[in-house]
Amino acid sequence: MTRLTRALTDPEFETDAPYAELPRLSDVQLGSLLPLAYRVGATGTPTMTRVRFAVEGEGRERPARYTPEACRAMFDALVAQLEERDAADLGRAVASLLRCTGPRPDLAVPSRALVAFRLEKDDLRQPYALLAVAALAGDGSLREVRERLGRGGGPIAVDESGLVAGLAPDELALLSEAAERDGYGAPPPLPDLWRRIADIPAYAAFARRALEAATERAEAIQAGRIPYKADGAYTDREVAVLGCAARVALVRDEPWLPDLLDRLLPAVTVAPTTAKTLPSQALLYELVRAAQEHPTPELVTAIRTVRTSVRHAGVPKTLDRMLKKVDAALAARTDVALRLPTLGFDADGVLRRTAGDHRALVTVTDSGAVLTWSKDGRPLRGAPAAVRRDHGGLVKELRELVKRVGVQLGTLARALEAGFTVDAVHPYGRWRTELAGHPLARSVVGRLIWEVEVAPGEWQAVLPGAGALPGAGGLPDAPDGSSVRLWHPIRSDPGTVRAWRDLLTERRIRQPFKQAFREIYLLTPAERETGVYSHRFAAHLVHYRRMFALFRARGWTSRLLGFWDGGDQDEAVCTLAAGEWQVRFAHSLATAGDEDLATTDQVRFDRRAAGGWREAPLADVPPLVFSEAMRDVDLFVGVTSIAADPDWTDRGAEREYWQRAGFGELTASAEVRREALRRIVPRLAIADRCSFDGRWMVVSGDLGTYRIHLGSANVLMEPDDAYLCIVASRGRSDGEVFLPFEDERLSLILSKALLLAGDSGITDPGILGQIKRGA
Repeated sequence: MTRLTRALTDPEFETDAPYAELPRLSDVQLGSLLPLAYRVGATGTPTMTRVRFAVEGEGRERPARYTPEACRAMFDALVAQLEERDAADLGRAVASLLRCTGPRPDLAVPSRALVAFRLEKDDLRQPYALLAVAALAGDGSLREVRERLGRGGGPIAVDESGLVAGLAPDELALLSEAAERDGYGAPPPLPDLWRRIADIPAYAAFARRALEAATERAEAIQAGRIPYKADGAYTDREVAVLGCAARVALVRDEPWLPDLLDRLLPAVTVAPTTAKTLPSQALLYELVRAAQEHPTPELVTAIRTVRTSVRHAGVPKTLDRMLKKVDAALAARTDVALRLPTLGFDADGVLRRTAGDHRALVTVTDSGAVLTWSKDGRPLRGAPAAVRRDHGGLVKELRELVKRVGVQLGTLARALEAGFTVDAVHPYGRWRTELAGHPLARSVVGRLIWEVEVAPGEWQAVLPGAGALPGAGGLPDAPDGSSVRLWHPIRSDPGTVRAWRDLLTERRIRQPFKQAFREIYLLTPAERETGVYSHRFAAHLVHYRRMFALFRARGWTSRLLGFWDGGDQDEAVCTLAAGEWQVRFAHSLATAGDEDLATTDQVRFDRRAAGGWREAPLADVPPLVFSEAMRDVDLFVGVTSIAADPDWTDRGAEREYWQRAGFGELTASAEVRREALRRIVPRLAIADRCSFDGRWMVVSGDLGTYRIHLGSANVLMEPDDAYLCIVASRGRSDGEVFLPFEDERLSLILSKALLLAGDSGITDPGILGQIKRGA
């Protein structure tokens, strides 16, 4: 502490690395150093500057605490830097105020100086922080700040300005912390920040008032009472205010919110004209960001519903990326994640409506909801013309209901899968009633394997829709207060995993997501030796743009690489286990001047500690978290590696990697693929022409014998292993062959096997010419 203080205050002090002791400082000691660090300006020595950045970096990683003296010192440091920096980060003042360990010091004098400087510069950034500091200043500062902020901000922002001016400085500081949480110098947010804001009665009442006003304005635009302007329904300030209001309502789980959002979201996502623009793209994204932090099933469903109606081509793609984080957050919020309305469906999962002499049935199936029509008991191919003419409203309502059910079931499935790393546990009685017995949810829940804690530490696995494994009954007889969770193969022995896979294949049950056939990744001896990093997926050559798209699709964050200073390498990052763990996957551009190829590198894990991230040994990572993270990395590499690109055979220097990886040892995902194929192939007409040999599926045709690699799907021809290039059309399975899970590479291998088993019927001259040359 002494060396760090000298390094920040004494220009004559020279030392190599005094900041090495930063992690050992207490939070209070860190709070004493931060004002000193902020005082170091452009005239500071190189040592002072290095230490300043190190101290401020530590302040971003973990929360500091401030004695009253340190709190006053931070305000004084901000005032001292006004002349040199021509600005002051009021968020730092607010952070010290919220984290003060004792009675608040007298801050009126520095607060007046800070507010006067901002008003003189007409700098109204950080509005909540400005209001909080103005409240400490007295002398009319608060009134003047409020008047300035109310100009041109829009009615909703003006309404909020009037409200917050009457709040206490600490309450204003909470709002400032929420608004500045993503700022560069922001400390880790208070863990209960939004709960504390939501508990301010006046702001909770304002939240409803603001969202209702926003809805009424959007509906007025749709009705033509207000002129339409693309993304002009609300000012920037109003969007920020509405985002705060939405978060408060979501934290409080207000009962009025779902119906209001069902009105607001459609009204801001589709123009009242034929334009492809939106009344407020900004508010749409702000509401999705609110859902990432405080999701509810109703909001997620509403977002997914409007996603299908947006005309702007780029918005659905952005929503899909943002919704990945929403799904993970919903899984962590187990108190609301199970909530699913019945929407009028009866206990059998059927909704019945009458339209004159005709009858409509909406039935919930494994693939979603299906609408059918009948007359006098005879099924019809669709809605008759008479029904469409006389009951158009009902037809529209039922078609929208079918879409809504599909969206709700998709939301449930995604939330359940995202709950793996959270290790989400639910009360058995509630789960049995609200999920397993729910007319809609049971179509998803019944195809998943669950574990019920029938005795302390003793879990019984069951598949609700098909009973349990042989020797067990149906749902176990356990108290309502018992725990139930999703089964994961990493917690089970290999024999049990094989039994579940056999049962699903035999009964042709396709699960909502890959569960029984889910890949598992265990720590290897090599990874135990390296300690904090894994090389398991390093040194692969991948199509970079494809991998970058997968990062975003799977909810990972990463910079787009390019050839500028420091821009050719990065780490893709994903947060897991309800924010307790973080995984990092390093990668870099492979060849100078070529932005298509990247090379992969280490995987590392961080654990959240004291509000920040600390790198953790791989052995300390929970096995389920490790497995799920590595599963994503395997996906990134497996899908985008040039080894799986059949057109790469003539691309020069990378040919050696293509040869090695395209026919190498199987990864965990490829091993699961082999397991599935061993169950599928015996049921096919070509079964007698197929066999398995390690990492190969061997297919005997009339013209030759072929070896299909179970990882890359590349094909070699016997006897000399000549490469057979087959560029097959890729897409989802056509349903003719039952697949226990959706997997593009699995479908590709099967399509190649079916083609080559009947090679005498091949007419494609490119493929046939290769086979005959090989023969």
